[in-house]
Amino acid sequence: MAQQRRVQLSTQRPTSTVCVLGTELSLDVCGSAPKDAVTFHVQGTPGVKVYVVHDTQSVKLPSSVSRWPLATSAEVLLSMDALSKDVGDEKVRISYFGEAGGVPVGRAMLYLTCVEVSLDADTTRGGTASRTLLDKATWTWGPDGHGAILLVNCDRDDPTAKMLDNSDTAIRSYDDLKDMSQMVLRTRGPRTIFTGHRLILHVDYSDADKVGVFYGGNSVALEEYKHVLGGSKLAYTIKPSRHQEESIFYVEGLTFPDVGFSGLVAFHVTLLESPEKVQLPFSRTLWYSACVDNNEDFVAAVGAVAEKAKCPLTVCPPLENRQDRWIQDEVEFGYVQAPHKTFPVVFDSPRDWGLKDFPVKSILGPDFGYVARQAPEGSSSLDSFGNLEVSPPVTVQGKEYPLGRILIGSSFPRLGGRRMAKAVKDFLTAQKVQAPVELFSDWLTVGHVDEFLSFVPAPDRKGFRLLLASPSACYQLLKEKQEEGFGEAAMFHGLQGVPRTTITEILADEGLRKFNSYVQSCINWNRDILKRSLGLAEPDILDIPQLFRGDTARGAEAFFPDMVNMLVLGRHLGIPKPFGPHVGGQCCLEERVRALLEPLGLTCTFIDDYFSYHVLSGEVHCGTNVRRKPFAFKWWHMVP
Repeated sequence: MAQQRRVQLSTQRPTSTVCVLGTELSLDVCGSAPKDAVTFHVQGTPGVKVYVVHDTQSVKLPSSVSRWPLATSAEVLLSMDALSKDVGDEKVRISYFGEAGGVPVGRAMLYLTCVEVSLDADTTRGGTASRTLLDKATWTWGPDGHGAILLVNCDRDDPTAKMLDNSDTAIRSYDDLKDMSQMVLRTRGPRTIFTGHRLILHVDYSDADKVGVFYGGNSVALEEYKHVLGGSKLAYTIKPSRHQEESIFYVEGLTFPDVGFSGLVAFHVTLLESPEKVQLPFSRTLWYSACVDNNEDFVAAVGAVAEKAKCPLTVCPPLENRQDRWIQDEVEFGYVQAPHKTFPVVFDSPRDWGLKDFPVKSILGPDFGYVARQAPEGSSSLDSFGNLEVSPPVTVQGKEYPLGRILIGSSFPRLGGRRMAKAVKDFLTAQKVQAPVELFSDWLTVGHVDEFLSFVPAPDRKGFRLLLASPSACYQLLKEKQEEGFGEAAMFHGLQGVPRTTITEILADEGLRKFNSYVQSCINWNRDILKRSLGLAEPDILDIPQLFRGDTARGAEAFFPDMVNMLVLGRHLGIPKPFGPHVGGQCCLEERVRALLEPLGLTCTFIDDYFSYHVLSGEVHCGTNVRRKPFAFKWWHMVP
C-alpha cells in the first residue's frame, strides 16, 4: 500500500497541496461537506488518478456512478504518475448535492502539484545508488538479496591519526570518503515548490549513534564536507537549488551489529508544506488523587461514573500525593505472566513529582509488582505517562498484535526537541510484543499523546474506534451553527471569571484559525502514522471537535476542556465538560460528541474539570488511572 496522507478540504476557499510521486492523498470529503449535503461528485483533471472507496470497495473514476452517498465510510484517494510542469496545474473538484439534487449546495476545489522526492542507496548491491520508488524498506540475505550495505568505517586511512576514521566527525582524506556509502536525494518538479517548502533528512533517535552522514553540497573540496547527521544531529534541512536535482550524501557505519543492535538503520526524508508549520470489556480498578484544593466535585463526578461501571476505586489521599493530582503521569499499570501465575505490575515513571513515593509505599506488595526506569540525562514532560498509551489489539498487514501496540510521543526529528528518556523507550521496545509506535507530540505545550487521541470500544469493525481531536471538525460545527442563526451563542457560559466568546468571534479570529490549521496539520501527521501502524481505515476513526490556543514556539493547549482526554471504563465514558455554546437549550459540542459515540452503545457523562484540572493544563484522563484485566492471550505465543 502506498504511503498515504490526509488532506482537509474547504468549501469556503480553494486548497493547495503537494502530491509526492508514489504516494496517495486521502481527501476528507465528509469533513468539508455542507450540512444539507447527502451525496457528492468527484471530478479530476487528466493527470490525477481518482478512486472512491465506498463500503470497502475501491472504484476508479470516471465510473458509471456519478454521485456517491455521503457516509462516514466514504473516502476519496488520489495519486499522480507524472510530474507537474507548473504549480497547481492539476485539479480535483468535489461537488456536494442535497436531497433534491440539481444545483450543488457547495463545492471544494483542490489544486495539486506533483513532485518527486526520492532517497536512494545501492539497494541492488551493484555498486551505485539505484533509482527506484520501490522496495527500499526491506533487507534480505543471500546471493539474490536486497538492501543497501553500509561499511563500518573502522580503519585509519591517515597513518598519523591517533583514532579510527569513524571516531570523529571529520573527513580527513578522499580515501576516507571512499570508505563511505553514497545516499542520493533526488528532487524533481516545479522548483518554486522546493524554495517554498522544506526538505528534511532525518534519522531515528535510536539509530543516531550508529551512523554518521556527511554532505558537501556541490563542492569537491574536502573542507566543504560537513557532518550533518548522527550523534546529537537527528535532522538536516536541505535547500535544493533551482538547478540541482540531486544531493549526494556520504554515510559511514559507526558500530557493528551486537546485542541490542540488529545492524539495520533507517533514513527518512520529509517534505514540509510550510516553513513555519513544524518546529515540527475489562475488569478494572480506578485510581485518582484527592487533593486538598478544589477537586472535590471532580472526585464525586468520577466516582459516579465508576459506580455506573461497577468499578472499584482506590483513592490516593493528600498526605500521600503531596498535592500532585496527575496520577496518570506518574504511573502506568501492566502485568507479568508465566504459565503458572500472573500478577499486576506498576510501572513508575522518571517524573517523580509529589506522587513519586505512592507506587512503592501504597501499591507495591504481595502479588503486585513494581518496575521503574530512570532518566540520568534529566526527565522532560514527555517522560510522564500521559505520553504512554497502548492501542487495542490490531492486525497490521497480516501481522497480529494481540496485546496492542505501545504509543509514545516524541519530537519531530530535530536537535533540541523533547523526547522520551532513552532508558524508558529502550525498556518498552525490549518487551518486543507491543512494538512501540512513535508519534509527534512535541507541538503541544505539555506534549502528551493523550491530549489528541483516545480509544473507545465499539461493537463492529475492529472492536474499537480511535478518537482524534479535530480543529477542522470544530470549525465545521461552529460554522454550521452560525449559519443556523446562533452566531451570538457563547463559550464558557456559567463559568465565573472566564470571558465568554461567541461563535462569530471565534470564527472571525484569524490568528486562532491559523494556529488551529497548524495544529490540524500536526494531528494529520499522526493520523497517517496511526493508520499505517495500527492497520486502520477512515471509518475506524472519529473526529472529536476541539480547538487549541498557543503558538509554535511555546506549543498548543486546549482552548476549552479537551474532550479526547477522557476516562474510559468499558462503555461508560467520563468526558471533560467543554462548556460550548448553547444551541436549542444544550451545548452543541456535547450534542455532537453524543451523536458520534452513543450509537456505539457508549454512555457519555460530562465532568466539570475546568478549574480543578483544565486551567492547570490537564483533564479527566490526566487525573485518573485504570488497571485493566490481563488479556487471555499469552505473550509468549506471539512471534515478534
